Amino acid sequence: LDIVLNNLVAWAHTTGAIKLLSDGMSWRPLVHIRDIAGAALALLDAPAGEIAGEAFNIGSSEQNYRIRELAEIVHRRLPECEVTFASDASPDPRSYRVDFSKFASRFPDYTFEWTAERGTEELADAYVRAGLTRADFEGDRYIRLGRLKRLLETDALDDQLRWTSAQ
Repeated sequence: LDIVLNNLVAWAHTTGAIKLLSDGMSWRPLVHIRDIAGAALALLDAPAGEIAGEAFNIGSSEQNYRIRELAEIVHRRLPECEVTFASDASPDPRSYRVDFSKFASRFPDYTFEWTAERGTEELADAYVRAGLTRADFEGDRYIRLGRLKRLLETDALDDQLRWTSAQ
């Protein structure tokens, strides 16, 4: 659940609040895995000579969002959850507004189907169906850094993050 939208929806679902730890002004590009898969198929169908050695940012320029915009989208889906800012909220230096124009110009017929609104709906419904709890959400099952720390502490991983025989 590292991804910002997954996180905001899970936090809202499990706590009843949409809490921003920053001022919410940094940018994040979003793309749904189904759209990534569709774009991969489009690339596979393209003539090799036209795309060989090329790199593409996969996504849609319309899906670059400020984090506070995402919080508002979550609030519209879960209106009982208030958007709040941490008392020490400050600008987040990690800001990523991605240019997807190369893919769009080379694959003009490809349409990205998922939006933040649609993804929020999917996530909110999935968390209800799964019975996601705050303990689940904050536990090491969903927080990669927590999982890595536990695996290191139990010697299942060495300091190079390689599996040991203790696994």
